[in-house]
Amino acid sequence: MEGMKITPEAQQVLMDLQACQQQMQTVLIQKESLNIQNMEIDKALDELKKVKNEDVFKAVGPILIKSEKSKLEKELEERKETIGLRLKSMQKQENRLKERMDKGQEMLEKVLKSQEEKTAG
Repeated sequence: MEGMKITPEAQQVLMDLQACQQQMQTVLIQKESLNIQNMEIDKALDELKKVKNEDVFKAVGPILIKSEKSKLEKELEERKETIGLRLKSMQKQENRLKERMDKGQEMLEKVLKSQEEKTAG
């Protein structure tokens, strides 16, 4: 296989694999970001449970705004639910990309093996 030129078919499969890999990296970065947000919400909800007062403050940009504890808890729970849905969607996307990458790798191996046999023959 040394010095063997890659066929256009193999190049296309390789380019598809590289594109898949880049998409996978993007999905994994987004998933990590969502998981971090989820942990932050969990911490905030834990802290809110400790608060006895109904009046609390939430950060909005560089300022704090007075809010009701129950409203803030509801808001955080809704954000957590939205993040959960996005995480499920990301997991499905990750699974599809893994399948595409596996199929692409199989295809590349077949193409290269076929090319090798033609060159050897």
